[in-house]
Amino acid sequence: MSDTQKLTPAFSTPGRDLLRRQIYKGLAVRAAGRVKELDGDGSLAKGKKLLQKRAISNVRQFGVDGRKTLFLLLLLFAIPADNCSAQTSPPPVDEHALERVPPTVVKRLATRFSLGSFAGRFEKTRLGAVREAVGQGTIQHQGDAGNSIYWLCYRRAQHRLWVVSSGEMGGPDHLVTEIVEELTEKDAGASADCAVIPEKFSPVVFDGKLHLGMSRQEVIKALGPPSKSEAAQIVYSHQGKLANGFDETAWLILGFGEDKLVSMRGGKTTTN
Repeated sequence: MSDTQKLTPAFSTPGRDLLRRQIYKGLAVRAAGRVKELDGDGSLAKGKKLLQKRAISNVRQFGVDGRKTLFLLLLLFAIPADNCSAQTSPPPVDEHALERVPPTVVKRLATRFSLGSFAGRFEKTRLGAVREAVGQGTIQHQGDAGNSIYWLCYRRAQHRLWVVSSGEMGGPDHLVTEIVEELTEKDAGASADCAVIPEKFSPVVFDGKLHLGMSRQEVIKALGPPSKSEAAQIVYSHQGKLANGFDETAWLILGFGEDKLVSMRGGKTTTN
C-alpha cells in the first residue's frame, strides 16, 4: 500500500450505515488494490462458494443467507474503490466559527506546534516528517485541486488527532497548515480508524502554551482576549503582513466542556 491513499466521501445516508459496517473492511481492502485478500472474509468466501455452485439465474433457490451474501458481494464490486478509506477525515470546520470574526489578535498565532518532544512549525514541517518521527500512520487524501487536503490521523486514549495539509497552501511537500485535536466521550483506542500514537508524542501543544485540559481562564490568560467568545467556544483570529510582504492569516478555534478545553483547531496560511 502506498503512503498516500485517495478518499472521497463515503456513504452518509442513515439507511446505509448498517450495510456500510458489514462491508467496510472489504471496501477498504479493495480501495487499496488488494482484492485478493478478500478470501479471508467469511461472508465473501461464502458468496464465492454459492456462486460456484449455482448460476445467478437460480439465486432465488439460495435461501435468505445466500441472497444476502450475494447482494453484499455484488455491491462490494459495484461501488468505486475511492468511496471508502481505512481512516477518518478531519472534522469539518464549523461554518459559523470564523464567520464575521474580526482579526483582533495582533500577536502571531499558530506559528509552531509540538507533539511531545517533536517540534514542528506550521507551513514549514512536512506531513512526511511527522509520519517519520511517529513511526506509523498513513497520509490520506481527499478532494481535488485547490479543495483537496492531505492528513495524518492518530489516536491515544480519549484523544483524536489530525495533522493536516491543504492541497493548495501546503504545496507539493504537503506542509502542515492545520492541526486538530479533540477529546472523545469514549476511549479512542476502541476504534481502528486511526493509528495509535505513542505516549511520548503527547501532549499536543500550540505555540508552546496551548493544550487540551486547560481552563477557559487559563487560555485567556495565556492568549489574551479572544476575537469571538461564546459559551462553548472561543475564537482567536490574526491577520498581518510579514517582512517579505506576504499576508499571513492564522486562527485558533477552541471548544470547551465543563470549563475545560476539549477541542482545539489551529492553522495558518500565507499568501502574496
